[in-house]
This record gives sequence, C-alpha cells and structure tokens, in this order.
Amino acid sequence: MERFVLTTKSSSDYELLDSGGEEKLERYGGALLTRPDPQALWSKHLSEAEWAKSDGRFVREGGEGRWNVKAELPKEWQISFGGLQFFIRPTSFKHTGLFPEQLPNWEWGRELIKNANRPISVLNLFGYTGGASLAAAQAGSSVVHVDASKTAVAWARQNAEASGLGDKPIRWIVEDALTFVKREIKRGNKYDAIIMDPPAFGHGPKDELWKIEEDFVAFVELCTQLLSDNPLFVLVNGYAAGYSSFAFAYNLDALNKKFGGKVEHGDLTIEEKTTGRLLPCGIFARWQRI
Repeated sequence: MERFVLTTKSSSDYELLDSGGEEKLERYGGALLTRPDPQALWSKHLSEAEWAKSDGRFVREGGEGRWNVKAELPKEWQISFGGLQFFIRPTSFKHTGLFPEQLPNWEWGRELIKNANRPISVLNLFGYTGGASLAAAQAGSSVVHVDASKTAVAWARQNAEASGLGDKPIRWIVEDALTFVKREIKRGNKYDAIIMDPPAFGHGPKDELWKIEEDFVAFVELCTQLLSDNPLFVLVNGYAAGYSSFAFAYNLDALNKKFGGKVEHGDLTIEEKTTGRLLPCGIFARWQRI
C-alpha cells in the first residue's frame, strides 16, 4: 500500500493563482473567482489589489452563502480542461461544477481503460457534473453515471455534449446511490470498474439519508459485489469528512486478497501558480488489478 500526493498544475483555462487567509483565487477561462477554503491556513502571496480583480467572490453570512459578482460575469461559461469541455456555474453552495484536483485520477483511469484491450464497463457513483464519467467514456468504456441530483445529471449531460461525447454509451441515472447499488446487485449486473465520490452527508431524491460515518463501510462492501470476475479498478474520493486517506484505503484491502493488484492512496492537491505551494483539496484511495 503506497501513499502519494497527486497534483494538478496550471493549464490554459484553469489556474490556482493564489491562496491564503482561508480563501483561494482561481481563474476559470477568462473569469477570476474567489472562494473560501479552510485548508489555506497561511498568508496570501499576491496583493489585495490583485485579489480585488476577482469577478466573483463567495461570501458566507450566518449559515447562508452568496456570490458578490461583477455585472459582466455570466451565469455560466465554457472552459477546456483535461481534454474535456465543462460549463462553469458559480453555485449557491460555492462550487463551480469542476473539481480540478481530480485530473490525475481521470488520467490514471483513462490509461487503465485504454490499456485493458477489452470492453470495460464503468459505474460512477455520486457522479456530480461528470468529469470522471466523461474521461472514462472518452477512453472507450461504457459508463453508468449515478447522482441523486437531477440538476447535476443534466449538467453532466451538457458537459458530455460540449465534449463531443453525446453519442457515447453513457447511461444517466437520477437515483440515490445506495438504492441503485442494492438494485443492481439484485439485477445481477456487473462492472469492471467503480468510481465513487461519497459526500460526508447528503440526501437522496426521495430524502434518503447518507452519513459517511454510518454508511460508508457497508456501501463499499456492497459495491464490491458489483465487480466483474476480471475487474480493472476501484477509485474512492473524499472531501470534507475529516478522514485520512488510510481510512479509505483499508476498505480496499479485500480486493487485493481476492484479485491481487495494488492499493494506492493519498492527498489530492492543486499547485499554486505564484509560489508552487500545494493546496490540499481532498483524499483518494484506489485499487487496480495488475
């Protein structure tokens, strides 16, 4: 079991320009956005004048959050990232629809799918706006994309169309992930690869309750029942749950015992353009068959 730090660097349409004071300043295409980030527990490098050029800043007032935006900032715009196209929308819960730190995982999955030299089926649970689904489909796999949010699934489909993947074999499912997994087990369906990005807390479309501390271990065990006899990989991502990547990695040990292979885990980070500092953005654990 090896531990790594995966890092996303600046690209043509995305940059982490600066961070500090529990905030981050990012460029999405031609727009600069400022968002809260409790991991940025250090001083800013750029001047306040540079930060003031931001086109939108997310602020919290009590338990609510909102964007202060300049008049010229559109409600959505399109950028190129990781060989795909994404629509960026500043949302009421501070996200933009893109998690750039996931790029190394997309590239890892792409390579495994391309080198498999056989048809690969991928299940993406808690799939949100579809980055991992699109990367997998682009590499040649069939994909089942599951998310409890109808809005998120529609957004993912829009990204697929923009990326030229609208005709790829992607099934878009609006359903609670746990409910879907249990139904797939009963149906006898199998997948060669599973990706999941479980939240710390959430609700399904029928108000199903998810708490990672109560549901995660059993959920992973259920997901392993959906793996084919010749599985390729399993990837688990985590945000804001307060766990070490070891906590996720140990849940994949059973796959090593059953199929062989290796488990890797660690931190997801984005490299700051101005200083090269690495901003922690989440954790991951992944298993691949060798």
